[in-house]
Amino acid sequence: MEGGAAVSTEKQNESTPSYTYWVRQTTQDAAPLPLPKKLTSDDLNNQANNTQTHLGSAWNRAGTWEEKNLNKWANERIKELLISVGSLEYSGGRAEVAEVTRCSGDAFLVTVRNKKRVGYTYELTIKVKGEWLVGDEKKVIKGHIDIPDFSFGEIDDLQIEVSLSEDKDLGQEDKHRIKQDMKQFLQPFQEKLLKFEQELKEL
Repeated sequence: MEGGAAVSTEKQNESTPSYTYWVRQTTQDAAPLPLPKKLTSDDLNNQANNTQTHLGSAWNRAGTWEEKNLNKWANERIKELLISVGSLEYSGGRAEVAEVTRCSGDAFLVTVRNKKRVGYTYELTIKVKGEWLVGDEKKVIKGHIDIPDFSFGEIDDLQIEVSLSEDKDLGQEDKHRIKQDMKQFLQPFQEKLLKFEQELKEL
């Protein structure tokens, strides 16, 4: 019985592959580990150039799709530009931009496949005040200029609507004349909003 057990054990040992031998063979046949390489000045310049040409966030290296909200900057900039229009002189008076009372909309920058695109949609209300000669006296007149919904690339077709805040003491002819005067703000408003568009594209 003892001899039979010994033979069985030897046969089992012969048929079982050596794990130590397998690991040794695999290590000897494997490809050598890469050696560390010191970066040259050319390598560093190439990395810097690649970083500069990439648009969007660092996490979006593929540049597939990324949208950035620009509302805060756009709202403040539109107000600054419109208020900077200042005043206009007319044959029967003058008027100035007092305040941008409504600046409602969205502005955004989209990066698609490493290409930058910008856009916006806004509605505006601008408070205007001035003095006009009505009859034999000058009267302080206040009004509002509404700019309905407009988007990127539509400045040339911009429309405005004028309304007077206090017109009880004005005749129809005076109302029409003052409204027509206020509509002359259209051109300087267009110029300022075109400037806004250009600045938006350069962000």
